[in-house]
Amino acid sequence: MNLTTLDWTIIGAYFLFALAVGIGVSRSAGKDVQEFFLSGRNMPWWLLGVSMVATTFSSDTPNLVTGFVREDGVAKNWSWWAFLLTGMLTVFVYAKLWRRANILTDIEFYELRYSGFAAAFLRGFRALYLGLIFNVMVMGAVSLAAIKFGEIILGIPGWQTLMIAGSITLAYSAFGGLTAVVVTDFVLFVLAMIGSVWACVYLLGLPEVGGLGQLLEHPEVQAKLSLVPDLSNPSQWIPLLLIPLAVQWWASYYPGAEPGGGGYIAQRMFSAKDEKQAIGATLFFNVAHYALRPWPWILIGLASIIVFPTLDDIQAAFPTLSAGKLGHDVAYPAMLTRLPPGLLGLVAASLVAAFMSTMSTQINLGASYLVNDFYQRFLKPDASQKELVTAGRLFTILSTVLGISLGLMLTDASQAFNLLLLLGAGTGLIYILRWFWWRINALTEIIAMVASLIIAGYFTFLHDKTGFLPMEDWEKIILGATLTTAIWIVSVFFTPPTNQETLVAFYRRIRPAAAGWKPVIERAHAEGIELEAEPGQLPLEIACMVIGCLTVYGTLFAMGFWLYGQTAQATASTAVALGGAYFLFRVWGKLKTQKVEA
Repeated sequence: MNLTTLDWTIIGAYFLFALAVGIGVSRSAGKDVQEFFLSGRNMPWWLLGVSMVATTFSSDTPNLVTGFVREDGVAKNWSWWAFLLTGMLTVFVYAKLWRRANILTDIEFYELRYSGFAAAFLRGFRALYLGLIFNVMVMGAVSLAAIKFGEIILGIPGWQTLMIAGSITLAYSAFGGLTAVVVTDFVLFVLAMIGSVWACVYLLGLPEVGGLGQLLEHPEVQAKLSLVPDLSNPSQWIPLLLIPLAVQWWASYYPGAEPGGGGYIAQRMFSAKDEKQAIGATLFFNVAHYALRPWPWILIGLASIIVFPTLDDIQAAFPTLSAGKLGHDVAYPAMLTRLPPGLLGLVAASLVAAFMSTMSTQINLGASYLVNDFYQRFLKPDASQKELVTAGRLFTILSTVLGISLGLMLTDASQAFNLLLLLGAGTGLIYILRWFWWRINALTEIIAMVASLIIAGYFTFLHDKTGFLPMEDWEKIILGATLTTAIWIVSVFFTPPTNQETLVAFYRRIRPAAAGWKPVIERAHAEGIELEAEPGQLPLEIACMVIGCLTVYGTLFAMGFWLYGQTAQATASTAVALGGAYFLFRVWGKLKTQKVEA
């Protein structure tokens, strides 16, 4: 299959637009690091929310959803739907705290919250690890997906796709900083939503599929339709539903859904005009990401079961696709090859833009860590703003080259990426509690990281070889998270606390609920230091989190049931969604925020 001139024109137009945006905002982005990495802390909620959604849409995201649907049905998506819980916790509890911190990166938090050498070590180590090693691995995995996309959709060698799109991404990211990233993200979101919905409607109308009604009546498809796993089969509902909802969302450090917020989500919150804008941005992100966007991908995945029933059918249709890259995930791009000229170009442009969006965000975020939390903090504290922006652009080039180079070398990025995630496995609860419990300290986080790495490494590489007490993967997750959590909680009471001066300064700036900070407040009063206890709104915020989850899940289910033609279930789900939305609307004004200077 070859793209037509119209298709290439649409793709080329997006490339030119991205370059124009980068060049257009380059002067303002080069003023200082606040402009380059945070857009001057003056971004509106709707633009930041769209940018968050666009960033989570990598070029391989629809492939992942399609693979889930083909292998284990729609219910397999609970493995990522469960992260809505941490997303809503960020919306109503942590968004305003992060914005109130008024820092440049989430890694800078370590020396705001902790003290001494351990805090400095954590900041420097995490800057290098997340900014260089982890960041490059993420870009390598995304680049590998772009290579597959180029081979199947564009019909050109994957490395050419990677080099062209990567070069343009590097150009507008280095020129325009975060502002260029966010503006191009907005266009991506529009392209992606129009393209995915239009493509879904067209593909459901293929003669082999015969429309939505015939799709849902197909026997192979009917077995994949359920929105929840089979509750009579523990081997299904425990790993697919119980573990994600009970453990996974708070125990794991997952990019874009970090417990307590973090990464590029935190960066967008830092960029907001104020706390209300930060809350609004993260709320929009969670609604759009979990409720609005998945269904076109799911329906295309279901249709692919009819068009390409087996992997052999995909291989026969694309004989040049290497066996090492053949999997159920490539059924999505395989389906897109059935689109007509023009529409194919629009969808292809949105997928290229998705690659560029994820890459540009990782590039800018990684450079912010390397500049703010390593270069300026440890190498050149007296660097001028011009020097720091120049360093940011150089780090942008370095990380892009490393990420693309890794993508060209990888054949299977999943294992390497999962190994990197082990460093954060089981540590999620510490990211949630460190805002509200004064006793957590820098050594606690270091011990948690080391413990999670050792425990996860044992379960990954050694446990099955020993033959001792065979365990399912979900059992390893529970035991690993429990052991890691127990180790760091015990360590809290055997490691020296953060010094009082740092704790008082942190509490005065952030003003979290006072319950976990009473000893700090009492000591401050005993020393004659004025420190007012903040009553907080945790009960209301937790209630909003729960209702927010019900609202989004209700919307997600309502859309599915209406598409399935299941009127009773659709009506009930719609009622839950509308009721939850009404509650959130009523209490929105009661959520207390404070003014923060830029």
